[in-house]
Amino acid sequence: MRPRLAIGVALVFALLLASCAPASGPSYPVGGRAVAGPVCPVERIPPDPACAPRPVVGAVLVIAASDGHEVTRATTGTDGRWTVTLAAGTYTLTPKAVRGLVGSAPPLQFTVSATGSSVGLDVTYDTGIR
Repeated sequence: MRPRLAIGVALVFALLLASCAPASGPSYPVGGRAVAGPVCPVERIPPDPACAPRPVVGAVLVIAASDGHEVTRATTGTDGRWTVTLAAGTYTLTPKAVRGLVGSAPPLQFTVSATGSSVGLDVTYDTGIR
């Protein structure tokens, strides 16, 4: 009788642990690029490639769920690019201010769908050049 009781207790314990574990569903790629512009005081037509917005290195981007709690942060690389993986849902990306640029870029709301398609979000900071 004791072995059956031990198996039963182990099974109940395993079910309890499984019900308390956080849900782990699939996650999907989300990323983009942070740039700063304008770089030149006058825009030209056709556009001057030397005046293209420049990458923002080291920008911190905070991603929060629809209920407002922070899910993750991303930091841009030397090319201004960043990437994270998120579960399906609705999020807000809030860029933090970057030294040398005017304020911060505006927040972006986005949705990650369960279809598996990647989400691309570009963040634009203002250089203050006019």
